[in-house]
Amino acid sequence: MATMRTRIVLVLTAFAVTFAGLPAADARGRGVPASDPPVNPSASLLVTGEGYGHGRGMSQWGAVNAAIQGKDYKTILKFYYPGTAFASVSARLRVLITGDRDNNTTVKAAKGLSVYDFGSRKAYRLTKATARAWQLRTVQGKTRVYYRTAKWHLYRTGGRVALKGIGEFRSSTGILVLRLPSGDRKYRGALRFAGSDTVNVLSLENYLKGVVPAEMPAGWRPQALQAQAVAARSYALNKRDRFLSRYYQICDTTACQVYKGVGVEDSRTNQAVAATAGQVLTYGGKPAFTEFSASSGGWTSAGDVPYLKAQQDIYSVADNDPYVPWSPEVRINTATLAKKYPQIGTLKKLQITTREGLGDWGGRVQTILLDGTAKDLVISGDDFRSLYGLRSTLFKFGP
Repeated sequence: MATMRTRIVLVLTAFAVTFAGLPAADARGRGVPASDPPVNPSASLLVTGEGYGHGRGMSQWGAVNAAIQGKDYKTILKFYYPGTAFASVSARLRVLITGDRDNNTTVKAAKGLSVYDFGSRKAYRLTKATARAWQLRTVQGKTRVYYRTAKWHLYRTGGRVALKGIGEFRSSTGILVLRLPSGDRKYRGALRFAGSDTVNVLSLENYLKGVVPAEMPAGWRPQALQAQAVAARSYALNKRDRFLSRYYQICDTTACQVYKGVGVEDSRTNQAVAATAGQVLTYGGKPAFTEFSASSGGWTSAGDVPYLKAQQDIYSVADNDPYVPWSPEVRINTATLAKKYPQIGTLKKLQITTREGLGDWGGRVQTILLDGTAKDLVISGDDFRSLYGLRSTLFKFGP
């Protein structure tokens, strides 16, 4: 999921609401033919754009602007996810720690550590006073426990060389320090070694403490933070229900939503999580797929569900949204296209051919025609955005 990445210290003031544009002919936003003229190849083609991310669901900059106007978190959420209802839940979640790719799960030694064996269904205290770290890894198809002094040693758990099943580290303090290739990181809950992966198992509420400040600046208005907490909780629960039996249910990157554990927790975002404890959005009695992005650019984009509708975003405005329009200006070298798609030969022209249908210039770019000497090729707006690292697909060529 594309999310707020830029940490900008803001002094947010009152502002006049302005609109980002008028709808194109097809208000459904489905493959509207574009009237964009073809442009010539250039080593410095100007690309003017708005928004940051896919634009579906809540705009984070829109949420904070709405909060400045005095809107509460429920009003904000109802605007961005129309047709959803509030419900209350309690759940646990399995989160894949994608940064741990060394085929083991290693934690810093500390008082109160134990390992749980899912085969014997027993927990064993880890008591070696000289241990600096503990590790779970697979040897000959079985999970073994090791401890480190100057070197690694096998630890016989319950008198056995290996666990009967997979294992997970637990702590009486509720917090574990995971040794990652990038450095130590603290996590709440348990750390499970599953296959070759590390999975953090914890309550949904504790998970959110490491999500909300990773997705939205903790200094933003409380009502915006509370809207983010409910959206993130709903998104996680939706993922959990989709992958209920998989060994992990959600990841910790922008491919899902960003989760960084205890190290990013902040009292202000923790308060937002507590103030909305258990609250989720549902549709048809099921957790809603509450996608969100940094900025809609003035118009939200349609998703695959009824409550992710394309609509004018009255809260995402130029006065307080740094991505309406993009600044500083963006220039690209179109020679990159010929390198990426050599089958076209030499690029003669490129032209935006269809748009989504809502927003400035006719909305988000859906397709672009590459006119080459060898053949023509149509690529998606998303592919073009990815190739050049653009903030969104709501753009045009030229000023």
